This record gives sequence, C-alpha cells and structure tokens, in this order.
Amino acid sequence: MMNDLPIIQLILHASLLVQMVMLLLFCISLYSWTLIITKSRALKRAKKDISLFEENFWKGKDLSALYNRITSSNKKPTGLESIFLMGYVEFNRLRKYPTITPSDVIEGTERAMQVAFHREMDKLDSGLPVLATIGSVSPYIGLFGTVWGIMNSFHALASVQQVTLAMVAPGISEALIATAMGLFAAIPAVMAYNSHVDEVERLGTHYDIFLDEFTGFLQRQIHSSGN
Repeated sequence: MMNDLPIIQLILHASLLVQMVMLLLFCISLYSWTLIITKSRALKRAKKDISLFEENFWKGKDLSALYNRITSSNKKPTGLESIFLMGYVEFNRLRKYPTITPSDVIEGTERAMQVAFHREMDKLDSGLPVLATIGSVSPYIGLFGTVWGIMNSFHALASVQQVTLAMVAPGISEALIATAMGLFAAIPAVMAYNSHVDEVERLGTHYDIFLDEFTGFLQRQIHSSGN
C-alpha cells in the first residue's frame, strides 16, 4: 500500500489548506526540537554551575575572595552566583548604616536574594510554556487538517454514482498525514516539558536551600562581629 501511495506523493496531492496545515506543523515541530535541545543544554549547564559554585563556596568560605573571583570573570553570573552576589552586596551595603539593626540587615539581605532567586527561576522557566502550548495545540491543528481533507474527499465523491474504497483511500490517507504530523510535533514537546519542569523544580530547590544556608551563614557572621 505504501508503494502505491508514497508519503511525499500524498502530501503533494493534498489540498492547499491541508498542505498549509502540514507546513505549519512541520515548522512547529522544528521550532519545538530547537527549543528542546537549547533548553536541555541550558539546564545541564545550570546543574554544572551549581556543583562548581557550591564546591568553591563551601571549600573556602572567604566571601570577599569568592566575590572578587566571580565579578572579575568574563562569564555573566547566573544561578547561585547571581543569588550570592546580590546577597553579598546588599549585606555589606546595609552594614554601613549604624542605625540598622542586625536583624534588619539580614532581612534586607534575604529580600535581595529572593529577588535574584525569582529572576533566576524565571530564566529557567522560559520556553516551558511554549512547549506546553505546542503539546496541547498541535494534535488539534493536525486534526483540523484531517477533517478538512476528509471533507474535501467526500465532497469530490458526491457526483460519483458508485464509490469504491480505492477512490476514497488516497484522500483519507492524505488527510491522516496531518494528524500524524500533529502527534509527531506534540509527543516530544509534552515529554520534554514534563522532564524540564522536573529539572527546573530540582534546580529551584538547590537555589532555595542555598539561600537559606547563606542567610544563616551571614546571620552567624553579623552576630559574631557585633554588627
């Protein structure tokens, strides 16, 4: 059957609207795979950065040296680096005011790190709603192309007195390709979305734990120094 009706030939003989639907689904699928690969690399890099930062942070605990190392690097701070820098700068800024109590210093530092935390989480979440939309909408776009193709096939047979399966099969086959392409675009997007959401939640947990640990570290430091 496939030899009689090759996929390329079916696509070329499909109606213009069905061809446009197929082209749209092909572009959506291509964009989805680009987004999946880009996001996978970004999340992998984020996990690597977490391990490297935590190793440097807990190894020396020299905050000024760590701050200088990060700020002097050509690499833009991300993840835990960004949270650390925001907290460290705010902590030292607030300590310069003699009227501010230690608890207010810690509270202000924690708020600053929360801002950095939410910014980093927003970066990690970017692109995920698009994958969710592709996974939800693509099957319906393909189904629309299928319904339209089948409708055109039966409409063309309205003037035929005797209808055979051989007359109906090509038109239906053309239309069903749209459904297949819709599923081809949707399934990887849904699988990648679920996987990436889980990874983002794990990274967010790492960020949140470090924020609490760093807050406790600064709290001990400010009380041991007297301010």
